[in-house]
Amino acid sequence: MDGRDKRGHDVGVIPISAHSALDVNFQEVVHSAQIVNADVATTKRFAEDRMDTHKNARLTPKGREEMVRAVVEKGLSKAEVARRYNTTPKTVAKWVDRFGNEGVDGLRDRSSRPFSSPSQTPQATCDVVAVLRRRRYTGKQIASELDISPATVSRILRRLGLNSLKALEPAEPVRRYEREHPGEIIHIDIKKLGRFNGVGHRMTGDRKGQSNSRGVGWEYLHLAIDDHSRVAYSELLPDEKRCSCLRFLFNALRFFRAHGVKVYRVMTDNGVSFRSFRYAKALRMLKIKHLRTKPYTPKTNGKAERFVQTALREWAYARAYLNSDQRAAELPVWLHRYNWHRPHGSLKSCTPISRLRLTEDNVLRLHI
Repeated sequence: MDGRDKRGHDVGVIPISAHSALDVNFQEVVHSAQIVNADVATTKRFAEDRMDTHKNARLTPKGREEMVRAVVEKGLSKAEVARRYNTTPKTVAKWVDRFGNEGVDGLRDRSSRPFSSPSQTPQATCDVVAVLRRRRYTGKQIASELDISPATVSRILRRLGLNSLKALEPAEPVRRYEREHPGEIIHIDIKKLGRFNGVGHRMTGDRKGQSNSRGVGWEYLHLAIDDHSRVAYSELLPDEKRCSCLRFLFNALRFFRAHGVKVYRVMTDNGVSFRSFRYAKALRMLKIKHLRTKPYTPKTNGKAERFVQTALREWAYARAYLNSDQRAAELPVWLHRYNWHRPHGSLKSCTPISRLRLTEDNVLRLHI
């Protein structure tokens, strides 16, 4: 190597030997495996149990196999293989012995956990920690009660999966339901959408003039979806007042009646229009039971919420509309595709209209 100092003066040739003082001693990195305690059925996070290796690491399980086969099959000496793989002959001998005893499985990562831990906290103490934690004791309170270190309590709680208070109250399981026949429940909801008179920066990426559409106003997507078949009807109306809600209700009932569906129940949220006297009176006259969701619990009306997300993704924000009127004109086209041609995930990839079991004459009449 031609050596020069910072000023460019020749300082001679610096020989680099294979065993110079500048050599880097590579150290082997052995990954730890996941530990599952038989007494505590918890699984630690993967990111904490394993060490990341860079993409060019030599002694990964595959690299170990190549190194061992160079000794076993090619007849190279351990010292020569150690120089080739930048490790020590002792390490080569270790992997050769494991390969001879266990085969390829012996080259996998092993846990660094000792076989015995005499100083480990007794299981009885761990059980008492778990009991106190379920009584809502904090870590410091548990440590004071049992006269042990707060750090020890923290390790025990983490191993038990009780280090967070939310673990004491598991999330309520998702309750999915579906009515047996079409029309038993129709879910009704409203989504507020902003009007616009030009393509926005969400599509163009250009924020110049983005405030030009401010003050254009709002429009409201009223929607109704059948609980059993997922057949949906939707309209864009100028507001969400009582008159608009009643107008949409009557239009939706006509739509479902045209498809052979008799509506028995209507489920809405607790909006002002849905709680109005005239809305309740209209449903009573139609002999339709009115169901309202639990306050602040939109998952009760989950099918309508899911339809809103689908409509936004596949219709409202699916393409760059020149203005909101063009978007409104596209709604009936998308709605027809949703009901008649789009496979529905919760219906085993069947279309919603297929669940109404329409006769051939009705299919031809409604589809045209």
